[in-house]
Amino acid sequence: MGWQISKQIRTVLKYQAIATLAITVIVGDMGGMHWGVSALLGGLISMLGGATYGAMLSRVGIGSAENALVGMMRAESAKLLIVVLLLWLVFASYEQVFGAGFIGTFIFTTLIFSLAVFIRQK
Repeated sequence: MGWQISKQIRTVLKYQAIATLAITVIVGDMGGMHWGVSALLGGLISMLGGATYGAMLSRVGIGSAENALVGMMRAESAKLLIVVLLLWLVFASYEQVFGAGFIGTFIFTTLIFSLAVFIRQK
């Protein structure tokens, strides 16, 4: 078993990256550098959480439904830990954070992550 992230997760990470960059440019143009950086950080945190989930899920072996469920719970727990730590880190260390852009981009890109269910695997 390797750390191979599934096609669905990779595709969703691409969509998250596109959305993050678009929102960063728009928000940065509206409010300046700190607004843009805040939006970028919000999207990156969501993407890092999704990548963590995908990497952890890739380690789940083929087996019982119980094994799959335990693997999914571990992956979700790791994702949540990463996201909470990174959100705290940004708010604790970046004094000029634009909260609306930061949290708005984070929420939007987190919602995009839920689209992985709808992506077909070939």
